[in-house]
Amino acid sequence: MGWDRPDLHNLEAEVDALPLEGRPLQVLLIAGSARRLDGCPGIDGKARFLMHRMLGRLPPAWQADAVDIGNEHGKPKIQGCNGCVGTSMALCVWPCNCYGPNSDHQPDLMWNEKLYQRLARADAWAVIGPVWWYGPTTNLKAMFDRLVCMSGGNPRPDLIDKKSTLKAQALEKSPLWQELTANHLEGRSAAFFCYGNEGGNELDADRRPRVLRHKAWFDPAREPYQGDERLAYQGLVWQCRYGGIEVPDELWRHASVGIGQPYADDQADDMVREDEAMACFDGWVDAFVRHVSAKGPVPGTTEAERGARSTT
Repeated sequence: MGWDRPDLHNLEAEVDALPLEGRPLQVLLIAGSARRLDGCPGIDGKARFLMHRMLGRLPPAWQADAVDIGNEHGKPKIQGCNGCVGTSMALCVWPCNCYGPNSDHQPDLMWNEKLYQRLARADAWAVIGPVWWYGPTTNLKAMFDRLVCMSGGNPRPDLIDKKSTLKAQALEKSPLWQELTANHLEGRSAAFFCYGNEGGNELDADRRPRVLRHKAWFDPAREPYQGDERLAYQGLVWQCRYGGIEVPDELWRHASVGIGQPYADDQADDMVREDEAMACFDGWVDAFVRHVSAKGPVPGTTEAERGARSTT
């Protein structure tokens, strides 16, 4: 009965009119090394160390989220992309519905870590990882393969009975599709920091592998990148840009570590003593803070996070 009092009728409107403070900036840090203390190596990779170093350099007022996608014994890993988009863009659902959270037969780290929602919530992402065979790690590549759905993916799986190929192909060719397809994480920023030892102590004086018998088949002059090692992550950078995610050049960097050293002497505690590499990383973090601060909060992250929940 008290809610019928006349002086409370406009309470909702008055509350809606109250001034709101601006929300804090929200960022997501991703360590992309495969090595984990609880995995086969029994030791953490450098990416995890750098992620924690970055957390210590961010403004205290920011809301900083962090995730390590490294391998752990008996724990879910990122399941592979099934390539639905190759059949129809409308078959590629945002967020991915090929897998779901807490599956007992296809456990998927993307869903168990709620990565779709965490990526949607953040104003900016910072991705840290090593260079593996001239490219990113398997873990990072798998994560970004699974993010194909962020660029134009179908937000309405109910219209295709979840995964009907024929319905998806018909929808993609209909005028309705242009109203549905969107870059679901557009407007955010991403930063990439990669590092590597460029062969460590495995190379001879001519920069050919020491143990190689057919040395004429390996021409160092034709190796990729030729001094611009950050290009090892160019596929991830351009995937982000393709989907409307801003990646300024100054937020895309590489540091050489452990050059000429055996892998056993190229660990996180060795890297921290490499002043040039640490200065490169700290400069990258500072540039990230400047860029994200100047850009400010991305509109619509709350709604985007709601839209990134599982439909499976």
